[in-house]
Amino acid sequence: MRLILKIIREGLGRILIFLDWLIKPSIIKRSSEDQLLVDQKTEALKLYEFYACPFCIKTRRAIKRLNLNVETRNAQKGDFRKELELNGGKIQVPCLRVDYAGEVSWLYESNDIINYLDKHF
Repeated sequence: MRLILKIIREGLGRILIFLDWLIKPSIIKRSSEDQLLVDQKTEALKLYEFYACPFCIKTRRAIKRLNLNVETRNAQKGDFRKELELNGGKIQVPCLRVDYAGEVSWLYESNDIINYLDKHF
């Protein structure tokens, strides 16, 4: 049963990825100077994600729309999964790691992440 649910979830995620590719969001245009400042600010952000997760796709669309250069980290397995669990406290995606003035915070929930990005960029 778990395998069937995993296959369905993965299949639906792939369909959403295809639709995301077809229907791209409008991207914010900035001057090169403003974009450089934004790129510098986004160096402190890391998005932990699963590639086919619908909530991760939603979050990545917001990042594209805002024209942000945010590093994505695949948390399905390996070191990023361990890092997310140890430092973030749980394996839940999407999760935005924000490193600001030496303070690291972990922001879960796609809507909360998108609201944070909209507010700061």
